Amino acid sequence: MLAGTAAITASGMLSSFTEPEKDKKMAADKLKGNINHAVCRWCYGDMSVEQLCAAAKDIGIKGIDLVGPADWPTLQKYGLYSSMCNGAEINLTDGFGDKQFHAQLQKNYSEMIPKVAAAGYKNLICFSGSRRGKDNETGWDNCVEGLKPMVELAEKHNVVLVMELLNSKIDHKDYQCDRVEWGAELAKRLGSENFKLLFDIYHMQIDEGDVIRNIRQYHPYINHYHTGGVPGRNEIDETQELYYPAIMRAILETGHKGFVAQEFIPKQKDKVASLRKAVHICDV
Repeated sequence: MLAGTAAITASGMLSSFTEPEKDKKMAADKLKGNINHAVCRWCYGDMSVEQLCAAAKDIGIKGIDLVGPADWPTLQKYGLYSSMCNGAEINLTDGFGDKQFHAQLQKNYSEMIPKVAAAGYKNLICFSGSRRGKDNETGWDNCVEGLKPMVELAEKHNVVLVMELLNSKIDHKDYQCDRVEWGAELAKRLGSENFKLLFDIYHMQIDEGDVIRNIRQYHPYINHYHTGGVPGRNEIDETQELYYPAIMRAILETGHKGFVAQEFIPKQKDKVASLRKAVHICDV
């Protein structure tokens, strides 16, 4: 019975890789190659890393975001890149903006940076953490103090520490790096090409809007992008308020050579079909 149940479960999961008739032409279409497409692992928690890699490879996706060393061999098996590594952070709230977490964070990042480099990867995510009553100056000062030695280590290993911009209005109350201007100021103070920003389009639409103008203005400090439908962080199709082809064209106009990772939570039953459609929407 257990073997039969396992077989049925595996069969049901793999069936999500099969394409409806309406998507066959899309599957056959070759991607243009202007955008380096990636997908965030956490959005597909009911799929194994192996299943997600197989689906990603079939779609033409080049990278998987937010995986650590344990999953890198699976990505390598499918010829996929770890486009945004993780595993050194404590969580989203306890970040470099608070001195009380510096010792633990510096230990974590000192261990992870060489691992990322040894595996041939480039980007390692980090977070400001919550404000906890701190004004902007205190947050910037604390982040510089905590990050500076880690950025110096990253420079030696050709790794980039990438701080994600998150909204503090809906999803991550009290998060400090919640505006691209705030993150850009931190990058200026650190003064290194080995510290950049992850511009999450979903989050920044919620907290500040003006997405295309901000991408154009602040792109020298940005090396990675995430997508997501607003409101709700679901499919990036006609059900939400952003027009992603225009945003992607703006990103390309900046000369961006990094990745754009799909980070939406699929509502449709066929999650792989939703992912395929999103990649084609962004493939300008």
